[in-house]
Amino acid sequence: MKWNRLAVMASIVLAVLISSMDTTIMNTTMPRIAEELGDVKLYAWSFASYMIICTIVTPLSGRLSDLFGRKKVLSVGIVVFLLGSVLCGTAATMLQLVLYRGLQGLGAGAMIAFPAIIAGDLFPVEARGKIQAFFTGMWGISSVLAPLLGSLFIEHLSWRWIFYINIPICLASLLLLVPYREVYEARKSRINYWGALWFGLGIGLLLFNTVVSEGFLLYTAGGVLFLLLFVYNERRHPSPIVPVALLKNGSVAWMNLNGFLTCAALFGTSSYIPFYLQQHGYSLFVSGLSLLGMSVGWILVGVPAGKWVLRYGYRPLLFTGNVLLVLSGLMLLYLPDQGGFWYVNVIMVVQGLAYGLLYTVSVIGVQQLVATDQKGISTSLQVFSRNIGTAAGVTVMGALLTSAPAFMTGIHRLFLYGFIVSLAALVSTIFLFTHRTVSISGSGA
Repeated sequence: MKWNRLAVMASIVLAVLISSMDTTIMNTTMPRIAEELGDVKLYAWSFASYMIICTIVTPLSGRLSDLFGRKKVLSVGIVVFLLGSVLCGTAATMLQLVLYRGLQGLGAGAMIAFPAIIAGDLFPVEARGKIQAFFTGMWGISSVLAPLLGSLFIEHLSWRWIFYINIPICLASLLLLVPYREVYEARKSRINYWGALWFGLGIGLLLFNTVVSEGFLLYTAGGVLFLLLFVYNERRHPSPIVPVALLKNGSVAWMNLNGFLTCAALFGTSSYIPFYLQQHGYSLFVSGLSLLGMSVGWILVGVPAGKWVLRYGYRPLLFTGNVLLVLSGLMLLYLPDQGGFWYVNVIMVVQGLAYGLLYTVSVIGVQQLVATDQKGISTSLQVFSRNIGTAAGVTVMGALLTSAPAFMTGIHRLFLYGFIVSLAALVSTIFLFTHRTVSISGSGA
């Protein structure tokens, strides 16, 4: 049993590492890739195809893992990501790269929720904070490694190696997964294929609004229509993708809403703080180091969070996380016009403390407040809500930055937006103290 745990943890760590590094490396090397492949008008779609498909697949993969088992779905995700990486490395045109990045996103969507899902299967509540903090640490490491590796590949090999490097890591992740024996017993059931289609089309059309310059009303109307068809279909299917009971659970529904709001507010900070520092003369590598502050704060609270949940319940911890997020937003409003590396680091530590509490406690909450056979979909819905929030927040921030007459004006505008939305997330915590439900420890929380 101990070997099974170690093997699957190592497998998931590698999966987290490649999925996080791939996005960060693309951010730093995409200008060079576009220069070589041409067709610059498809530049944004190299990110969008990955993001849209990954976001759609995440909750579906959680549901499939409830029905067929974690190991099977995760293995398929790793194989698809591996195939997508190989094809991306061979892309001869920008259109090919966009399509292959979509395939990568399909694999990533089947991988991204499993750290939280499998940790919920293998470890008791008090140990999950440590596990979640460890996974977060991998994101911090990747934020530093990715720019360094990207620059090395560009200067000494080829940009294609940012994809080929995934091959040995994916293979190692698969091999480590072989001896894993699941503690969760899959529940066989019919798959709602039509529901999956309506859901994918609805979310996809809505997310198109983040990368197109016209046709917003058309995409929005189409997205809403398909989501209505999805809801209609779900209510009548014997094995719905999203069990209605999940949405009737007030605390679980609130955690998904709060996950969306907090990520829409300030999770995009990590995308713009390095840009801010680079505009003030800091190197690509040094600006990436500023993101380590978030990992430090995240680990500081994430490790003991599992024990805190048992002692205090999730309500006070989630409220505290929202307060810390508002504080980080307030500090971002006062970013100095001349740049400030250490000031930024303090902000990122505070933000790491906020997200460390919010992510860890909400994941534990959505797992403990549902039945065992709904744990996968409940967890992946939480990840899905955050992904949608992040996509929306980064897009709004980008629009505010590019439309501003000066860079620092745009920076202040985008963080004003983040501060306001973080206040809205904090206000929403009133629900936690007015809605009675069963606490994680078994008493009223």
